[in-house]
Amino acid sequence: MSQQGGSPARHEDDWWGQLYDDDSTEDTGPTAAPDSLDDRFASAKNAVTGRPGGAAVPSQRAASPPITPITPTTSPPPGPTGTGTASPLGTAPPRQRAPWEPPPREPATPPAFPPVPAEAADQPSAPATPLDLPAPPPSSLDYVGSGPPTYDPEPTALPAADPDDLGELVSDTVLDGARYGACTLRAVSSRGDSGRFRGEPRRDALLTARFGTGEQALLLVAMATGARATPGAHLAAAEACRLIGQAVGRSHRRLVEDVRAARRGELKSGLHRLTDRSLGRLRADAVEQDLDPEEYTASLRCLLLPADPDCRTRVFFGAGEGGLFRLRNGEWQDIEPRVSPADTAGGPVLGFGSSPAETPEGDRLTMDLGIPTPPSPYEPAPEPPREPFRFRASVARPGDVLVMCTGGLADPLRGEPALCAYLARRWSSPTAPGLAAFLADVQVRVKGYADDRTAAAVWEA
Repeated sequence: MSQQGGSPARHEDDWWGQLYDDDSTEDTGPTAAPDSLDDRFASAKNAVTGRPGGAAVPSQRAASPPITPITPTTSPPPGPTGTGTASPLGTAPPRQRAPWEPPPREPATPPAFPPVPAEAADQPSAPATPLDLPAPPPSSLDYVGSGPPTYDPEPTALPAADPDDLGELVSDTVLDGARYGACTLRAVSSRGDSGRFRGEPRRDALLTARFGTGEQALLLVAMATGARATPGAHLAAAEACRLIGQAVGRSHRRLVEDVRAARRGELKSGLHRLTDRSLGRLRADAVEQDLDPEEYTASLRCLLLPADPDCRTRVFFGAGEGGLFRLRNGEWQDIEPRVSPADTAGGPVLGFGSSPAETPEGDRLTMDLGIPTPPSPYEPAPEPPREPFRFRASVARPGDVLVMCTGGLADPLRGEPALCAYLARRWSSPTAPGLAAFLADVQVRVKGYADDRTAAAVWEA
């Protein structure tokens, strides 16, 4: 392709470059008539607009006055390099629009911002926050009391693992929650500071389970603590939770009926027998494994919650140390069942070797609760536990918070008023905290208390 004058054809890219580059080389030789691109455009424009004779006008380049430096009265436009500095030669005239270029568009008018109120004009401006979000709440405390605990707040060492028994490993922390009927449940089991430092497994075990569906469902929360300074403490605790969970699950329909009918005496008798047989079975397993029954044992604490929203009866039962508390109207109440002297270790235990129709107190037994009797009178029943049985059935009020826990949390609650006050402030809200917030609350440490902490809290709507 070539321009007028017939010079040899050149590559299209070269022609395109000559059209837009500032190249002063002429391809047709000198001529008397103006023959630039601007001259041709002016000639065509005059022909279209009806200018007399259609004569071409002199080129605007030739007719442009000489450029003189000017002093801008406003901010100078950005320079060629984008630095915002004006050229020392002043402002160049605007470039003529080519025929193929669209007409220039009018600059958009910037939107007007709302005026600042007069009363705010004299006030110092504060930095704005994105979307004007509220400030995040302060983080929970690390510890309360006279000083920081001895150990680090985070896990340090992992327990030793056996490649052939990896199923025996337990995690540092387990967390769970649910909402049924009129109650919201939060449950957590966390390794204590001393266990984290020494690389010992968590001795506490936690089980949360639902048996049945709809309003006939029954929630079970079971927690156990293995014996201190024994190698299989965490296994004994997990086994105790498993045994009690199986027994409750097999008889949950009858248990739900007794809870909804508020049959306190029948519940106490039946759950007493269930607990004794479960922990007795644990001791029998220790004998079969050539273990010391005094070491392969655990304390056990359980909570039964019906899913029926019209039933607010909450049943606690178990054996061993721990705590049962109620937060009502911002005040803590220690409602741990007291044991009588008749419930000392070594006394007669209900449910072994016989199935009386009534207890000495006149409470009728509910059922066998799925625990089979020995196949023959010559096979002895498992030895009963050494700890006395504890039972309490109470009716919850709206706004109550029921807390069941192992000794790792019960002891500092009873011994450190600052922890009681802190948790009372955190848990007095009618809305239950989230799982992460509940975990952080339970993990607030107190100097001198470094055992595992396992707790279950129930918020009543």
